[in-house]
Amino acid sequence: MGKVKLADTTRFVANFAPLAQDPAFQDFITDKTMDVINEHVDIKRLTAEGVDGITNLGTGPAATKALKTFEGPIAAGLESLIESRVSAFVAFPDFAAVWSTALHVSHAQFIAAMSNNPKAAVALGSDGSIGIQLAPIIEVVKTTLVQHGIAFASQIPAIDRTITVAQVDAVPTIQLGYNLALAAGSWLPWVAVLFFAAGVLVARRRSMALVWAALLLALALAAILAAAGIGGILFPPSVSPAPLSADVASLLFSTTLGTLLAISKAVLVLAVAVAIVGWFSGPFRGPRKWRGLFVSGVVWIRERAANHGIATGRVGEWIYSLRALVRAVVAIAAASVIVFTWPLTVGLVVWTLLIAVVMIAILELVQKRPSLSKDTSGGLKAPANTEVP
Repeated sequence: MGKVKLADTTRFVANFAPLAQDPAFQDFITDKTMDVINEHVDIKRLTAEGVDGITNLGTGPAATKALKTFEGPIAAGLESLIESRVSAFVAFPDFAAVWSTALHVSHAQFIAAMSNNPKAAVALGSDGSIGIQLAPIIEVVKTTLVQHGIAFASQIPAIDRTITVAQVDAVPTIQLGYNLALAAGSWLPWVAVLFFAAGVLVARRRSMALVWAALLLALALAAILAAAGIGGILFPPSVSPAPLSADVASLLFSTTLGTLLAISKAVLVLAVAVAIVGWFSGPFRGPRKWRGLFVSGVVWIRERAANHGIATGRVGEWIYSLRALVRAVVAIAAASVIVFTWPLTVGLVVWTLLIAVVMIAILELVQKRPSLSKDTSGGLKAPANTEVP
């Protein structure tokens, strides 16, 4: 299961494709694309050559002087025109398609980066450099410029350029950890769950063990979230203003860790819920009082319903006889939804737990415990109109 989650190209593209629609990211790509174009195409030289070609046709001194005077503005105008075309392309839906295609071709940006795939949209160097490859974007920009009548854009060569967006010395270690996680991801979560369950089952006071285990899990997840929050504060200043602006750095950081943080929050809520359930079902004075109030409320509702001719009869008695099994089925169903649904979210956890609690409460209401009374032979029988909750 872990391998599928980490290597799901479609899911990864769905997470990173929205970057193409963010204005800060679009401006970043536009600036870097223009830097690369200016490095390989000397617009001022091409402008000067064009002016010289015109003057060589025999323009007079005044016209020649005027054309020479306008060389600078013409070059600046052409550069501005190219930048506007690049900016328009990056802001256009076609760029989002190119970006999405680049992510798909990389066979999941994260996987390709960790595997050092040369076609990846994100490249990781052995020195810890992290970069975004511009080659597919520049190729489409070049074609677009030529189609719009900017003929000298055809002189832009095939450029294999990677923008360095960060330098992280721990990247090789992260790659090793990723490959280990990929190998162990299919069974390690289940081992952790089994150890969690085994630790609770072998404890002398299972309720206390469940509460403490859940609270410790919640504490660990809170530490992860706190570390991510600190990283989100420290990362942008560490890479800006070069090679990234603070806005783009924050965007990349939040996008990269978005799924991890969402899952961590969901599991944190789940751990707290498990701790509450363990406490509520334990042999503690407070929970006993609350359980007594709940039972009293159930009895009151049953009595009011019976006074209005509403009763569950034999169906209620049948549910009562299977109450342990029914509760187990509800618990297993809720656990299955949480375990097998991806991505795990806080909303999913809350709604699943809420529905499970409501179902348990309904079952408590509809079940009917057979009441006992003595018959004439001294035995016991269940009278028709008496019920003990």
